Amino acid sequence: MNRSARVRGLIALAAVALSLYVALTVPVHLGLDLRGGTQIVLETRPTTDGEADSEATDRTVEVLRGRVDALGVAEPSITRSGSDRIIVELPGLQDPRKAADVLGRTARLAFHPVGGTDDSPEPLPEHFRGTVLPDESGQSLRLEPAALTGKDVEKAAARFDPQGGGWHVSVDFKGAGEKGWARLTGEAACHRAGEPGRRVAIVLDDKIISSPQVDPSVACRSGIGGGSTQITGSFDDGEAKELALLISGGALPVPVETVEQRTVGPTLGSEAITASAWAAVIGTALTSLFIIVVYRLVGLLATVALLSYGLISYAALAALGATLTLPGLAGFVLAIGMAVDANVLVFERAREEYASGPRRTPRSSLNAGFRRAFSAIADSNITTLIAAGLLFFLASGPVRGFGVTLGIGFLSSMVSALVITRALAEFAVARPRLRRRPRLTGIAHTGAVRDRLGRRNPDLMRHPRRWLAFSAAVLVLAVSGIAARGLDFGVEFTGGRLIEYSTDTPVDPGRTRTALADAGFPQAVVQTSGENRLTVRTHHLDNTQAAAVTDTVAGLTERADKVRDEAIGPSLGEELRRGAVVALVVALGAQLVYLAARFRWLLGSSAVAALAHDVVILVGVFAWLGKSIDGVFLAALLTVIGYSVNDSVVVFDRVRELGRGDRRLPFDRVANLALLQTLPRTVNTGMGAAFILTSLAVLGGDTLTDFALALLIGLAVGTYSSMFTATPLAVELHRRTSRQPTASPRS
Repeated sequence: MNRSARVRGLIALAAVALSLYVALTVPVHLGLDLRGGTQIVLETRPTTDGEADSEATDRTVEVLRGRVDALGVAEPSITRSGSDRIIVELPGLQDPRKAADVLGRTARLAFHPVGGTDDSPEPLPEHFRGTVLPDESGQSLRLEPAALTGKDVEKAAARFDPQGGGWHVSVDFKGAGEKGWARLTGEAACHRAGEPGRRVAIVLDDKIISSPQVDPSVACRSGIGGGSTQITGSFDDGEAKELALLISGGALPVPVETVEQRTVGPTLGSEAITASAWAAVIGTALTSLFIIVVYRLVGLLATVALLSYGLISYAALAALGATLTLPGLAGFVLAIGMAVDANVLVFERAREEYASGPRRTPRSSLNAGFRRAFSAIADSNITTLIAAGLLFFLASGPVRGFGVTLGIGFLSSMVSALVITRALAEFAVARPRLRRRPRLTGIAHTGAVRDRLGRRNPDLMRHPRRWLAFSAAVLVLAVSGIAARGLDFGVEFTGGRLIEYSTDTPVDPGRTRTALADAGFPQAVVQTSGENRLTVRTHHLDNTQAAAVTDTVAGLTERADKVRDEAIGPSLGEELRRGAVVALVVALGAQLVYLAARFRWLLGSSAVAALAHDVVILVGVFAWLGKSIDGVFLAALLTVIGYSVNDSVVVFDRVRELGRGDRRLPFDRVANLALLQTLPRTVNTGMGAAFILTSLAVLGGDTLTDFALALLIGLAVGTYSSMFTATPLAVELHRRTSRQPTASPRS
């Protein structure tokens, strides 16, 4: 074993060992649908500056969402109830009182010049219009009017100073705040050291949290430049992070008061959770069995590497404090099925290398497979990482959380395929027994799909316009479905009605959900709360429909008294939706730029066009089927976007490679050859993911049916479009733009 192989083995062992330690020691948080959590009801209060109307409450919801879910992985539920109430549901919360305190703080931040102390002998000057507040030590400070407020702050973060041994909060200013901070500290620096006027008071919610003196090195009138400062104090890590979160989240438009706090149960019944777990186990087992049958020994080793991928991803999510919901867990299991793609790419390239010459051995073919597949693996994952990064930085809430999960999946997939699988496979194929029986490795034969394609050698790109015409027809059909049927947005997007009942005995939410679905309310969200209370959230209902809901619930118990009935706003607010759209558009543009730089502009634009084609068709199919467009569908749609780009990148990577090898071949011949050579990988990867999705759709129950259906449609459409939309479009664009029809693609 050479040195590089030993290094890979050590890295693989370290990654698995660290992930196993984290998985066993860091508890994972389960979402509201699996475990329940704490429900906090807040009520907005009017101030002299404004009324606590619906608009102010909606703005408060957005600020609270930023406070609760900085990374987008906590999966809270925040909705407006009526005109002045906000319902916040936090999964698996350990300290609900502390959470209620943080949510209810107005977080009004201000930076004040200090005019003196309250015990100063001189009287207050006539121009003094500030206030008197005690500082950290209890001494009362006379504060001049605020020079800066929280609106001038760009961001804040908790930092640990290893030299000072304490925590502080770094604050960065924006816009006029940068010059304002320099002016404030410059004026303070004109006072002698030790005088009150040399201090700057930082006030949060009418309380001085820090009042440091300006450093003696700062000259009078020059101030502290750079637009940043530090809030110091006797903070522990929790207090520093809480303060940074409050400052970054911004001030509440109006004060809020906690009026109710209770424990809520899971929105899913135990039967649905059990069925979904079995579906995930069976789907993963079928995918593993398929890979082993197709690729034999290296397939078995790839299955071990995929389990390691799952462990690494799980440990990373646990370390970040992510909350796992049922669709999230299903998507996590699907990611394991899709992570097989990198392994399939390597194995198919290794098979090609073995068939290229009689002197090839399984070991040399495997090494060549890893080397030649690296560019396709890197390009497909980098495009995914670009999208993940932009979703994280530009979006918020669950869309930002998806970006985090996507980024973790990218890194875990690379470690799994390029480190763990390679370390295991290199060690295995070097065994003397396998040298005598090379077919057991799974590399020393071409496979059924490649053999059939080799015999027939079809010219798939002979008539690219026919493929494009078919794609256009399907696209028109999808758009007509959206226009004719419209989109049925779920409660998360539109808001609806909340009805709460007090029952004499506990009622199972799963049983209630089934009964409401039979009564014509399939999208109803059912949840237990407090003692013998049941909450039903559904679309906007008229009085007749609300009465039908009440009758359905009453039929499941002897007594069901209505204790609350009010309109609720969307949990995915307008700001979150707008941020998600902006992030997706920018992500598509960034992917286009990257693909154009790595391949050619016509290949990059073809890949992005195929991606848009897939998105429209998936939305159109759901419109024709009358399925709800909700948060679960949004997660499925984002997953499909990542899968579609990966497929196109693999094909175009082969186009680039073949174009470099023989520049005399016409572009359509190069594209056709690339399709035929990558088709075995496309079929095997799609089959691996299809096993898991079919299991989730058939066995996962009503909760996961639409999620799995969306992904199955996306899988089929994405596989088709990478071959018969993106590639024919590239061929047609090349014919129209190139003056030399036989020119090959630039590298």
